[in-house]
Order: sequence, then C-alpha cells, then structure tokens
Amino acid sequence: MFTKINHVAMVSTEYAMLGRFYEVLFGMKTASKPRPESATTVTDGYVGLNINPRRPGRAGGLDHFGVQVDDVETVFERMDKKYPQVNWLKRPANRPFAGITTHDPDGNIFDLSQSKMANRRDVYEDGEWEQDRHISHFAVRTLNPEKCAEFYCDVLELQPTNRKEGDENYYVTDGRMTVVLMPWDIMDYADTGISRSGPDHFAFKVESIDALKKDLGAMIERNQNLRPPEVGIGPEGKARLALFERSTPYAQFHLSDYDNTMLAVHE
Repeated sequence: MFTKINHVAMVSTEYAMLGRFYEVLFGMKTASKPRPESATTVTDGYVGLNINPRRPGRAGGLDHFGVQVDDVETVFERMDKKYPQVNWLKRPANRPFAGITTHDPDGNIFDLSQSKMANRRDVYEDGEWEQDRHISHFAVRTLNPEKCAEFYCDVLELQPTNRKEGDENYYVTDGRMTVVLMPWDIMDYADTGISRSGPDHFAFKVESIDALKKDLGAMIERNQNLRPPEVGIGPEGKARLALFERSTPYAQFHLSDYDNTMLAVHE
C-alpha cells in the first residue's frame, strides 16, 4: 500500500469539547502525545482526528484530510508530469501530521507526509488497532469530481471503488478509508443556505445504529453540554437533510457533531 489516509482535520472554537464528544460517542482515544496547547487529537486506531482551534481569518468546520505515502518524491514527480498546476508547501515543524500541504486540481487541500520526514513528528505512538466505531469516509463537494478522483488514483495510488447505479459520487480508497468526491452544484441549495465547495462531511462505521442512538441519548442525559444540534429542523433544515441523505448512499443515519459538522453513519 503506497498511501495510507491517516488523518482528518477540523477547525473549531470548541475544540476541547469536540474531542470529548468523539471520545464519548464514538470511542475514540486521546493521542499518546496530546497537544492541548495547540489542538485536540483523538484516534480510532487507524485514522487520527485533529481538532484545531479556530483563529482569526480561519474558517470553522471540516477542513482537510491527510495521507502518509511511501515516498513523497514519487508523488512530486507524478504531479509535475501530469498535474503541473498543483503546487505544494513545506509546513512548519509544529504541525506533526503535515510535512507537506498540497491540493488536488480543484484546489481541495490535503496533507502529505512520509515516515521519518524531517519536519514531521508522530502524535500517535500506540500502533494500530481495530475498534467497532471508526472513521470510514471523508467527503468533499467539488466541481470536477471525476477529474479529482483520477488525480488521487494517478498520484497517490488510491483505488477507485464501485459506484451504485445512479450515484453521482466518485470514491477512492486506501483499502480501509475512503475519500468521496461529490459534485457541487449551486442548484442543490435552492431551498437551504448555500455552502461553498469543499469538505462536506465525514462518516463513521459502527457496530449498530440502534446502539449508537442509545449511546447518544445516554450521553445527552449524563451531560447536556455535549448535546449536538438537531438536524432537519425547519424548512431549510429539512432541505439540507434531504440533500445530505441523497448524497450519501452509504449512510443509514445522519447527525451533527457538537459544533455543526455533519456526520454520516453506517453499519
């Protein structure tokens, strides 16, 4: 496997509470080397979730995903040859997962790292494990989903996965974690607030939707401070939820996290 999708990142003014939300509801665990002064970092044993504090000028919400590859120079060569419009930046040493930050042909940002990279330090040192609830998809709405899917296959050696009949999304995977490239069309937002293209939601696979709903109720009963906003409230909320449901054929349950990032869940 040339590429591992190793983290998902979001930005929030409530980054500490968000970490608790994902720990309590999805069983994620705090990183071995937490960085409480910089971010909240939790993991499902394969994918890390980095929740960064929001700063002036920085948009909140789901922000990017990151990959670790066997050889970054090979990635650069592939980009130079076929995608010369794609640039990359070396990141500061205080960003442990992000040796390099780059983007796909539509400008969707992702982090790129390699083991033992000079300006990378590992946050998670407990090794990999499997647990019942784990991150399975990272979804981006973009103008050219097919072209972006080809980019991730050409450059990162991610593999395309089968699409169901009528599904407009494109899917590329490292064998365990999937990036979903969804079409962005302003007409989809006729009955709700318009969202720009970019990261849309991420998804969890769980052992049981019923068990998750039960745990959600128990979490709220024990700690009202962790109650997530309800989805599908009011006409615009109903339209937003309907769009979310149409766009996620892999999901059986939809909710928001503590800070309004949409989550899709499947068994």
